[in-house]
Amino acid sequence: MFRSLDAFCTRLSETALSQAIQTTEWVIPAIQTVHIVAVAVVITSILMVDLRLIGFGRQSIASVAHRYLPPVWLALPVLLVTGVTLIIAEPSRALQNWVFFLKMALLLLAAGITLLCKIPLRRDAGYWDAPGSRRRLARLVGLLSLPLWVAILFAGRWIAYVQSH
Repeated sequence: MFRSLDAFCTRLSETALSQAIQTTEWVIPAIQTVHIVAVAVVITSILMVDLRLIGFGRQSIASVAHRYLPPVWLALPVLLVTGVTLIIAEPSRALQNWVFFLKMALLLLAAGITLLCKIPLRRDAGYWDAPGSRRRLARLVGLLSLPLWVAILFAGRWIAYVQSH
């Protein structure tokens, strides 16, 4: 399997697109900058929602989610495009690094939790604000989501410091 992955990474890094990205000095820093700004948008927005789920603030959870979740769903495709572009530029750096796959798994889990938080609000704006078990569940969701997103940040930075196989 590793030979196939090695061959794929080598072929991808030799494509015209990969070569263009690698050899144009400003492209990778520009893409990384856009990627980092999109990460900041996601993390800041998620922080606001998770803190409200945990119990900080007085606004309804629905109003906080309505305000802060749309930027998340706009920034995630930007992260996908910039991330794929960075992988095309240096395929071995990500595709042969277990931390990259850890980051992707955490991202899927965190995005899923965020989506599951939003879905009940479509039917009932007061769903998470109801006293009792739903309120406790909202707090649990916030307490699970926040460290997941922080772990994604750490894994993203960690990729640069872990050598591929």
